[in-house]
Amino acid sequence: MQAENTEPSSASVPRHTQPTKTFFGLAQDARRPGFSRPVFNDDYVARFPEDSYGQETAPNARAWRVYVEEAAAFDENMIGQSRDGLDVMLVFAGLFSAVVTSFLVQVSQNLQADFSEISALLLHDLLLVQLAMVDGATVNVTTPSINPAEKFEPDVIDVWINGLWVVSLATSLVVALAAVLVKQWLHRYMTFPSGTPGLRSHVRQFRFMGLQKWRVRIIIGMLPIIMHISLTLFFAGLALF
Repeated sequence: MQAENTEPSSASVPRHTQPTKTFFGLAQDARRPGFSRPVFNDDYVARFPEDSYGQETAPNARAWRVYVEEAAAFDENMIGQSRDGLDVMLVFAGLFSAVVTSFLVQVSQNLQADFSEISALLLHDLLLVQLAMVDGATVNVTTPSINPAEKFEPDVIDVWINGLWVVSLATSLVVALAAVLVKQWLHRYMTFPSGTPGLRSHVRQFRFMGLQKWRVRIIIGMLPIIMHISLTLFFAGLALF
């Protein structure tokens, strides 16, 4: 008895005329209703005409046009993230500086003599003397309760609180100032002059080299750290308050 052939025939095996297309590594069916694949027009050979012989580095050459397109996408991604973080940091630093200033105005009065309290003590001594004279008692001239001529020495805790909050306010103002300056620099960086693609490419590269030379991205990354230090100093002073 001959064994039955269980293998499917070649006629039953579906044949694909083209390989399965993928989108971000996932197989997609272009014939599925409602599915639309985004079109990435990154074929610069088709977008920009070929340069004539000897014009490969001309001001309007294809190389400069491609550079401008790629640099614009890179800069928009890089500057956009930094600009959003700077906006949040600038608002927070401004509000925090206002809060620290309100606290500092109150505690700074403890670093100098309270002349209203001195006046009240002297008036109390004078009132005791006048009452003694009215009663006919003997008035003994003694040392007053307080001597206005003495040098005022503030409490050590008050000195520490004022010192911590002054440094906290100074650092938050430094963060706000740095955020404003960096935002102006980034705005200038993204503003290109009108001209040929070659000129725009050179200007962009010059500014990008300046961004790397002055460590602008490192400065942006240091601003939150400085702001955290300012918060720590404020809470340390608040714990002593």
